[in-house]
Amino acid sequence: MRINTFFIVLGLLLVVSCSKQASVQSPTPTKPPAQHNDEKHYPLVGEVLSVDIKTQTLKVRHQAVVGFMPAMTMEFAVSSSDAALVHAGEHIKAELVIIPDSPARLEHIWPDDRQMTDILNASASALREETHDRGETAYREVGEVIPRFSLLNQEGQIVQSDHFRGKQVMLNFIYTRCPIADMCPAATLKMMTTQRLAEASKVTNIEFISISLDPTNDTPGVLKEYASARGINTHNYTFLTGPEGSIRDLLTQFGVIAEFSGDLVKHTLATLLINANGKIIWRADGSDWEPQDFVNRMHKEAPANSPKQL
Repeated sequence: MRINTFFIVLGLLLVVSCSKQASVQSPTPTKPPAQHNDEKHYPLVGEVLSVDIKTQTLKVRHQAVVGFMPAMTMEFAVSSSDAALVHAGEHIKAELVIIPDSPARLEHIWPDDRQMTDILNASASALREETHDRGETAYREVGEVIPRFSLLNQEGQIVQSDHFRGKQVMLNFIYTRCPIADMCPAATLKMMTTQRLAEASKVTNIEFISISLDPTNDTPGVLKEYASARGINTHNYTFLTGPEGSIRDLLTQFGVIAEFSGDLVKHTLATLLINANGKIIWRADGSDWEPQDFVNRMHKEAPANSPKQL
């Protein structure tokens, strides 16, 4: 099936609008604080000098914040997950949030390591070229091998697709602020149920992956908080985020529609099972699938003796 036909059919049947602003109604602790009329946002780059997990503050030696203040060393409030992830000596880029009569706060914190950035950018460039070269056949059918990628996990570490070779992988796309009960929240609950069923039935060679389709908001710290708030066992469940270009190309190659328009995200759902050689062996579109069906297929798929490179 050509990708154009595939997207038309999915677009008619499955596209659902999810409002980012509607996340205020969600119980998810990763939702942003209410916007103040006099709230100001500035990009900030600096080096973390110390971390106080108890008070959830970072002491940062930062560069000049254009339009606000010169280079200096200051303490900033952060989320509990960011306080747990960031360490002294790390270089970061973040969004400085200034609200009158409130402590200066850092949000959307990303590692700013040169080697890490180079790896992510190289992977993003390769994905962009591959998606372009495949053209209308960019969408990978069942039976095809998944693309190679490099992203960041919920611990702020680079994870490459090679890491999962030799394991079966169950993969989907979500975003943490999605408030529609039968979309991302339902997808996450079903992944968690599948994880528990797989463990109970002695499936030992399985990894679970949820890739954020909203990398602007879903930093490693946000993903960590999302997993923690739901009590997700991350020993074999990885949440991934990264450069927007990489995410968009992965969405295209995995056949997921995600359309960003202002504060709205229109997206489809897809859950895939990938074998130890990196080949897609089953795909369930939408949210109407049963966890036990995936577990049954995991049992049928014997581990490969000589897994190919993903």
